[in-house]
Amino acid sequence: MSRRLTLSGILHARLATHLLPIDGGEAAAILLCGSGAGPQGDLIARDVLLVPYDECRLREPDMIVWPGARLAIAQERAEEEGLTLVLVHSHPGGLFAFSHADDVSDAEVMRHLFAGWCGATPALIGSAIMVPGGAMRARAHTAAGERYNLVVRVAGDDILHFEPGDGGRKPSMAFGDGMKAALKRRCACIIGVSGTGSIMAEQVARLGFGRIILIDFDRVETKNLNRILNAVVGDADAARLKVDVLAEAIARYRPDATAEAIPETILTRAAIEAAAEADVIFSCVDSSEGRQIADLIAQAFLIPLIDMGVTIPTRRDEDGDPAVAEVMGRVDYVQPGRSSLGSRRVYTPESLRAEYLARVAPNAHADEVAEGYIKGVHEEAPAVIALNMRAASAAMLEYIARAFPFRHEPNDRYARTLFRLAEMEDETFPEGSFDVAASHVLGAGAVEPPLGLPALGKAG
Repeated sequence: MSRRLTLSGILHARLATHLLPIDGGEAAAILLCGSGAGPQGDLIARDVLLVPYDECRLREPDMIVWPGARLAIAQERAEEEGLTLVLVHSHPGGLFAFSHADDVSDAEVMRHLFAGWCGATPALIGSAIMVPGGAMRARAHTAAGERYNLVVRVAGDDILHFEPGDGGRKPSMAFGDGMKAALKRRCACIIGVSGTGSIMAEQVARLGFGRIILIDFDRVETKNLNRILNAVVGDADAARLKVDVLAEAIARYRPDATAEAIPETILTRAAIEAAAEADVIFSCVDSSEGRQIADLIAQAFLIPLIDMGVTIPTRRDEDGDPAVAEVMGRVDYVQPGRSSLGSRRVYTPESLRAEYLARVAPNAHADEVAEGYIKGVHEEAPAVIALNMRAASAAMLEYIARAFPFRHEPNDRYARTLFRLAEMEDETFPEGSFDVAASHVLGAGAVEPPLGLPALGKAG
């Protein structure tokens, strides 16, 4: 996986509006960035400072002179907040490459920034260009004068990846060889690899993702063999970890992929750090706490999140026997800086409290026991694989629709999809249907403690 510069769709739109004005001259902005998870040196854009046009001594279609005062202001803020900088300017003529003038300017500016940095010097300072249409090319610089190309990832209504060698082209056509080649350079994380999760893992691997992160603490049991793909009787007899079973299965038919098994609950530091390295997160958990943590990871590291759930409400028939009232599924697409699973009430303070009581005070929780797939009826091994497959397939198609657009309508109209199979109805909700989430971790990246949660600190 290549190093990345990651932006929210909202921040990318602000950049495009400012950097590509109607006067046709180059324009400038400065991204304030945190650090990503892992050793790759990713940059997570937390905020942007737009350089006023009238403060630039020169603005031509192929040249700009930055105001030194704005650079000083940005550097001072970055020093105070423990961030780094990415200097961005536009190429209105469409050149999707750094020019010789850019190389000379970057070398001089980076030398001064690193030399004059107060406090802990950042490992990397970035520079980037934007061309008409919003495509970006970025690179990172070290204090030693080394340069690294960065993939630019944008998590918005559409999921954009701009790579140095692609010429700023539009995404590949969905379902074709180009999509498969692009996915090989991307990383997917599946949180929870049981019912829907094992199906998501199968899709992710067979579609071609190059790196697959599997997170689940649980072990295979006989009762769930009817809905966990690739699990067999021997796995249940040996109580094998679900993530190990799926990682080994993927290795058998995708030797060119890396499947990483993380045998942890998502509430742990190790699992959070692993998920934070992904290009997309598929949330297949059935707990409010798990969804809350997935929400926070997506917001902090600016990762698109797709959450899914299924349920079968019951009723009583004329004889008083239980009967199916509806067969339902839900897929939510969550992008950083907009609504969240919390603001959409997929989880609530009440559901989080109930799960907390179940963990620390089970007696107090006696009257708040969560039910399984079939509401009102206890089934040890419900026959729900077909329903799980429907939901998991819809979730994967949601990702494809945003990363390799094929819909006839804009993607912002499909923040949530509900399907009801008894009534044979699909209902969709646009992003504007939900309240924007106030997030204290938006774009925070890798901070201590992770996600701002004290319990996850190194001493926790």
